[in-house]
Amino acid sequence: MSRAKHILRLAAILGAGAALMALLGFVEHRAEQVAVREVRVQVRAAAEVHFTDAEALKLEVDKATGPVIGTSVNDLDETAIERHLRAIPSLADADVYHTMDGVLHVRARQRQPIVRVVNADGTGFYIDRDGWTMPLDPNYTARVMAVTGQLAEPFANRPPVNLVHAPDSLFRHLHSRAIHAMARTISQDPFWSALFPQAVMDADGEITLIPGVGMMRIRIGDGSHLQQRLAKLRLFYQQGIPQTDWRMYSTIDLRFNDQVVCAKRPAF
Repeated sequence: MSRAKHILRLAAILGAGAALMALLGFVEHRAEQVAVREVRVQVRAAAEVHFTDAEALKLEVDKATGPVIGTSVNDLDETAIERHLRAIPSLADADVYHTMDGVLHVRARQRQPIVRVVNADGTGFYIDRDGWTMPLDPNYTARVMAVTGQLAEPFANRPPVNLVHAPDSLFRHLHSRAIHAMARTISQDPFWSALFPQAVMDADGEITLIPGVGMMRIRIGDGSHLQQRLAKLRLFYQQGIPQTDWRMYSTIDLRFNDQVVCAKRPAF
């Protein structure tokens, strides 16, 4: 290649580079001038969860930084909007970003409660599938198992706390972690989830499951070894109860190894 051709090729490369830089600068300048024309919200949630919706979250976006429609995308504080949305107790996560067509995108995921804890003083809260506490919502009640009894769990009207990762010392005299473990096991099985809408926990942490049908009470202890105990109960339902009248029993006790102990209902 001759020296002249080499110089021409180098000049062409430099020229193309300069044109690309100019084009990028132009695009960036135009991007700074783009104003938000629409807020587009996508809310992910289980089918039965309705704590919030797209319209409510649009209002929350404006609460975070002021009205965003008409604001230059270059002036948007998307981090502040995300921080505000993630502080909403019913949301597990939120992501905010804009596109060059002037659309501000919000993607949010609702928490999925699996149990409602009702304290002895009437206060209460939810616990979601991942172990986060959630305050009750004045506008919506989730259809989940309710746990009542001599409880004084301190998570009502407080910001969410993760029961799974919190220090063990926090639970020395509390039962929320055991309640979550029990409810998670129950909720993973459609049969048990439909059968047990309520549980009662006494002051010692002993749990009794209350079926939605019938008058039996199912004693499961402190919730440990629950999978094995429910397996015994399933076998008893399949093989024991068909041989007799299940209405004759007042209590089924699963706390003993390899046994199902039934207490008969008093005859009147």
